[in-house]
Amino acid sequence: MTTYDTELIMRAVAITGTRATGHRPLDDYAALFAAYLAPFADGHFYLGGAKGIDSLALVWLARNTDAHITVVAPGTVDQQPAEARQAITRTRGRIKDIVELGAAELGTPAYHARNRWMVDHASMTIGFPHATEPSTGTWQTLNYTAEKGKPRLIVPV
Repeated sequence: MTTYDTELIMRAVAITGTRATGHRPLDDYAALFAAYLAPFADGHFYLGGAKGIDSLALVWLARNTDAHITVVAPGTVDQQPAEARQAITRTRGRIKDIVELGAAELGTPAYHARNRWMVDHASMTIGFPHATEPSTGTWQTLNYTAEKGKPRLIVPV
């Protein structure tokens, strides 16, 4: 059985969200993840390996589910912010795969490529946007999901 076959059997979810999470207590995020990620805990999650929602969701999933977890970095994990590297290190035993896309430069094009990669490998996307501005990476990812005809769940934070 190939990875693609496995993804067809188990639900694969891309997670996208704001990097700015200091405006809410951590318990709020845990409650949101319990409500909106737990129903998919028997599946496979793709996370962007960034700070903010990516790191918070990674730690929550690792502690509270048996889900398959894949972290996707636009370049390498070593290029990620300290908060993200720490979350990956703390949960390494629960991470199934780390995908390093090897971008030469970490900028908007590299992050958008990472987001598209996750959506292309997932059957749906759950997004945790902080703002309604369509120019954010979270909204770019959610819009790309819609363009692909895949379901998206939007949970404003």
